[in-house]
Amino acid sequence: MKEQFPARMLRIHFGEDDRWLGKPLHEAILAKCKELSIVKAIVFRGIEGYGSASRIRHANHWPLSKDAPIQLSIVDTEEKIAKLVPFLDAMVEEGLVATSTVEVIRYSRAPAREASEQQPPAE
Repeated sequence: MKEQFPARMLRIHFGEDDRWLGKPLHEAILAKCKELSIVKAIVFRGIEGYGSASRIRHANHWPLSKDAPIQLSIVDTEEKIAKLVPFLDAMVEEGLVATSTVEVIRYSRAPAREASEQQPPAE
């Protein structure tokens, strides 16, 4: 099944070591998105990058290094994204939020047909 609709996309950029109430920031934002029933949110862990403070963040091979750049990409209707923004204002201490209008094309499996519909007609 194919569905198309206008939507809003947020891309939130910050560091892997950023936290909210003792929890990794990306986990806290994802939990809030789920609570608000936002359609799609995904976390990307970058290799290297920098932000407004010009501090280079990078993922390296040391297991204790937790300073990789993180990007959350969140997509839903304008109304649902607007409900999320006040929470981001409180949660994100340092980072960048980019927003854009997008056209969503969502594909999903059609509802399963009845067993009688799946059988070929008797000859």
